Amino acid sequence: MAQHTKEYVKESPKRLLALDIMRGITIAGMILVNNPGSWSNIYAPLEHAEWHGLTPTDLVFPFFMFIMGVSTYFSLRKYDFRLSGDCLRKILVRTVVIFGIGIAIAWFGKFLRALPEKSVWEAACNFDHIRMLGVMPRLALCYGLGSLIALISGRKALPWVIFVMLALYAVILLVGHGLEFSRDNIIARVDLAVLGENHMYHMTVDGERLAFDPEGLLSTLPSIAHMLIGFLCGGMIVSTKDNGERINKLFILGTILTFAGLLLSYGIPVNKKIWSPTFVLTTCGMASLLLGLLIWIIDIRGWKGWTPFFRAFGINPLFMYCLGSVMSIILGCIKVPYAASDSGVISVSGWYYRAVCVLVAGGDPVFGSLLFALSFVAMIWIPGYFLYKNKIYIKI
Repeated sequence: MAQHTKEYVKESPKRLLALDIMRGITIAGMILVNNPGSWSNIYAPLEHAEWHGLTPTDLVFPFFMFIMGVSTYFSLRKYDFRLSGDCLRKILVRTVVIFGIGIAIAWFGKFLRALPEKSVWEAACNFDHIRMLGVMPRLALCYGLGSLIALISGRKALPWVIFVMLALYAVILLVGHGLEFSRDNIIARVDLAVLGENHMYHMTVDGERLAFDPEGLLSTLPSIAHMLIGFLCGGMIVSTKDNGERINKLFILGTILTFAGLLLSYGIPVNKKIWSPTFVLTTCGMASLLLGLLIWIIDIRGWKGWTPFFRAFGINPLFMYCLGSVMSIILGCIKVPYAASDSGVISVSGWYYRAVCVLVAGGDPVFGSLLFALSFVAMIWIPGYFLYKNKIYIKI
């Protein structure tokens, strides 16, 4: 539901602009890395690690998960952290809506891709191969379950809850072949048993292709712990009034978490695909450091001239991400005549990518792929900036 809300964008002495900007940076980053001109031509930093390891691209989703935890603390503070009827209703409704939007986007993609060969009705009823999980469903589950855990356990017990969740998941990985990319991996086995292969993502590692979902059911457990670390950071931000002290605490926490994750990675590697405990610690630590840096740049030094671009993404983050996903599907499914293609047609996005390579990138397919991604982000930014300038906040 869209509504005009001057209160949301109006500056106040207590509001940290850095929170909106970090949220916007992560959403813009997610759209950027999800929409290259060609998946075969990508600069290395814009690719995910194939299995173990960490690239800059692997940071954008966990950074958003962290900042979602911070925002959840602010949201639940309105209810005095009590699980009242109104609070529970809000959590459940928002969880269902976000999850449902994720499924709807997956359905929309299958619908458009099936239309050339099937009737509208047959394409609309094509539910056999819809991926049930993904970015939006993971956000929904982490928000809903994480909020309930935070309210039920209480803030004092929450660090211990997080520790138990990560320790338990580490044991599961070690005894369930969770560090291997194989059919024996406990994460894949759970998803195959519950969801079925047709409703899972398929990955290729070292030439081997398997049904393996990087946003699987079992790996949601450490993702919830990830969100709850952000929740605790939100509490730390609220309880600390001085920005200088906030930065000190964020830097100390970030350093401890980052080094803990890197040191423990000798036993359990950092791996986004399984959302390993070391991935949680390392990326939460880096997110804390980035948030502290942004508070220093924006809220202390006052260097805000560059922020409107990212704030357009930050005030309507989930709407902007969904808009990017839908536009990517549409541009990838609409066909135009193209004589050089074997079929005589090509998608709009494919045609534009080739035009960018020839006219702007000097024939460099990798540089052209980057320019395509940047222009796609700019295209999504335009309606976002309109919403930002008109103080319109779309709640999802």
